[in-house]
Order: sequence, then structure tokens, then C-alpha cells
Amino acid sequence: MTRYVALFGSINVGGNRLKMADLRYAFEREEFADVETVVASGNVLFSFDDRPTDGLEELFAYMMRDRFDMKSFVAVRTKEEVRDAIEGNPFHATGADNLVHTHFLGGQPSDAQFQALISDHQGRGPERLAAGDRALFIDYVDGVGTSRLTGPFMERRLGYPGTARNMRSLQRILEKM
Repeated sequence: MTRYVALFGSINVGGNRLKMADLRYAFEREEFADVETVVASGNVLFSFDDRPTDGLEELFAYMMRDRFDMKSFVAVRTKEEVRDAIEGNPFHATGADNLVHTHFLGGQPSDAQFQALISDHQGRGPERLAAGDRALFIDYVDGVGTSRLTGPFMERRLGYPGTARNMRSLQRILEKM
């Protein structure tokens, strides 16, 4: 079986409150094995037969609507993809682990979409950006809370929803995988 992580967006922020025990139970009812949550922000580790992750993402998004009446973007990645999201992030070695993020996307933006994001963000803040494989690498430099580089801003330019994790969280997830 392959080890995966489901990275849920917008869980336990704003009004979307969900107990991780309830989320674990939902995964177990769907017959996923070795289910474990990491941090209370929607990171679920599980084992399942090797399959394309986009089908799993659709299943989990449906599960969130059906069981919890919540709309949530879900990015599913393998252990190797999580490792690549850390090692492939060009800001990992130079930025602070809590400020350097990998923003996992629902698809692969074109170079033109990425350039539109860079162009539209110019002058809005000091963030550093780089494109990845179904991901955007970000160094928030001055902090995430005050940044004008928001999820909706990125989604409008890139054409895909996403959810971000900082290097510290990704390293913890990778260790547990």
C-alpha cells in the first residue's frame, strides 16, 4: 500500500471547525488504513492502494460536503511528493521554516498564469515566489498574517485552488509518513 497525506484547506480556521477524531473516523469508515492526523489543521495520513491522487481528492471533497456540510479543497500527495515539496522549495535553505511555504494546487498552472501572478503581485509585498509541480513555493519574508498574497488572489491568477503548509509542518508530516 502507498502512504499518502490529505491536506485539507480551510479546516479549523474561520467558521470551519472540525474535530480531527471525526475526520479520522470518516477516513476509517471509507476503509482507508493506518489513518492518523497531524496537527489540528486538516492533515490526514493514510495508506491505500496505489492510485491517481486526483480521484482521491474528489472523494475527500465529496466526503467533506456529505458528512460535515463543509466545502474544502483537498490536495493528496504521496510521501515522495511531500519530500519534493520540501527539497524542491528554493526558499527552504534561505528563509525561516515558519515563513517558507509550499502552496499545494489543484492542478498545474501554465507559465503564463504564473507570470500573471508575479506581475500582479509586484509592488504588493516582499514575498518571493517560484513555480513547482502542482505547487507554488512562497517565502512570506515579513509573515503570513500581514501578507497581501492571499489564497483568493493566487487562485484568481493561477486558475486553481490551493492550500499551504510551512516547512516546519511539512517536515513533521514527512517524518510521520
